[in-house]
Amino acid sequence: MDSTHVFTSYFPRTLSSPIFIPSKSEVLSSSEIPKDSLKASLLKLECHFTWNLLKKDIDLFDMEDTIRQQLEFLITKSKLSLYNLLAYVKHLKGHNKDALECLQQAEEIIHHDHAEEEEVHSLVTWGNYAWVYYHMSELKEAQRYVDKIENVCKTVAGSSNYKLERPDIDCEKGWALLKFGGKYYQKAKGAFEKALAAEPDNPEFNIGYAITVYRLDDYEREGAVKSSSLGPLRKAVSLNPDNSYIKVFLALKLQDIHAEAEGEKYIEEILDQVSASPYVLRYAAKFYRRKNSWDKALELLKKALELTPNSSFLHHQMGLCYRAQMIQIKKATHNRPRGKDKSKVDELVAFAISHFKAAVEQDSMFVFAYTDLANMYAEGGQHRNAEDIFQKALLLQNITDDHKHQIHYHYGRFQEFHRKSEKSAIHHYLEALKVKERSSLCPKLTSVLKKLAFKRLGYNALDVQSLSALGFVYKLEGDKKRAAEYYERAQKLDPENEEFLTALCELRLCIENEF
Repeated sequence: MDSTHVFTSYFPRTLSSPIFIPSKSEVLSSSEIPKDSLKASLLKLECHFTWNLLKKDIDLFDMEDTIRQQLEFLITKSKLSLYNLLAYVKHLKGHNKDALECLQQAEEIIHHDHAEEEEVHSLVTWGNYAWVYYHMSELKEAQRYVDKIENVCKTVAGSSNYKLERPDIDCEKGWALLKFGGKYYQKAKGAFEKALAAEPDNPEFNIGYAITVYRLDDYEREGAVKSSSLGPLRKAVSLNPDNSYIKVFLALKLQDIHAEAEGEKYIEEILDQVSASPYVLRYAAKFYRRKNSWDKALELLKKALELTPNSSFLHHQMGLCYRAQMIQIKKATHNRPRGKDKSKVDELVAFAISHFKAAVEQDSMFVFAYTDLANMYAEGGQHRNAEDIFQKALLLQNITDDHKHQIHYHYGRFQEFHRKSEKSAIHHYLEALKVKERSSLCPKLTSVLKKLAFKRLGYNALDVQSLSALGFVYKLEGDKKRAAEYYERAQKLDPENEEFLTALCELRLCIENEF
């Protein structure tokens, strides 16, 4: 092959009169390329394979389905970013040939949308190519893409460290991190902040940043509603006045801070403009569900489900609407529905179960769908099914402390009210507090633990579990003397218990230091 042709195929528009220097991939055969040095180069690349996006943190099938839905219906996010992310998900599933097809789609978008700067816009895609070929043991192809990246970096920045500082790469990284869930939100925020530092008024960067902070408002919430995202959302809407997707997040945040009337104006404006976007319909439905306009919410959710029938989010929202309608009837009948009311409650419970079950089937990591399904089974008297779902939830791996907190809380309630097992309820309420000591549920948890513990001590003053539970609760509340008293009583009954001994030592030391 003519050497000039080889080199200019990498840089068809940006370079003139190049001096050809053969790369490793052109000099060596695949068997001769040193795998260790290639791996060292791959680890320096900026792409999905080096952003520490862990397979264990997502449901791969739900992720793939979500990305495909967004490629079809969502115009906010760059299709280039989505195809790159889909390629990575395909690789995680072990489908490397499919991953290559996704990267080819990404290349077509680059060629069409970024013809004047194809090479610099290809860096993430080429990095993903290199990693996929590496995992396929096609080392010559992997090295070829590493060489292409190195040549671009040398040409543009005069550096061969395989990286360029580009805000579009930071933005793509932000979207990828955001997609992998709550554990990644802070890192996603950092990536978008870095992109915005370079281009403060870039419309897409502002959308990504605003949605990330919106997610963090809920993810890091402990009690009161957080409104950190209100300003970023308003700015994103001002920079993207025709974008319905970002407007619906602003509407939801306004509803959060009790500015529902202003939020509804945005929702009405959106629904007048958009009739076929399931991503807008789903959040508009959430707005109306939270407003207790359940029929309107269900109408929108059904429209969205026709377009994306496998959406775990939509099924979960449907279940929440049916559950809310059921609760309304039970409240109106003082929890004793009869006749038509009883038949309607049974029907709504069945509807809610079917949708929560579908949500779990579509997304095996959807913690709130598990607890809502288990609770609804319990509501319908199906205690064995409820127990099975709670056990599956308790066995979930790589979930956040907040999710563990929620599972133990709901399972504790199931044990208390449906299984009538105060001992098991106390255990799981304590586990909920030990996992996360500060949340909106904590006052409720400490109150119910005191109630149950004192009740059990009333007919058995030597109940070790209740004594230690009170020790833990009082310690959490800062009442060190009372905490120490109960831990001492528990420790006398169970002298070898390390938890009691450790807690007592800490408490006694704190008490001594106060005097």
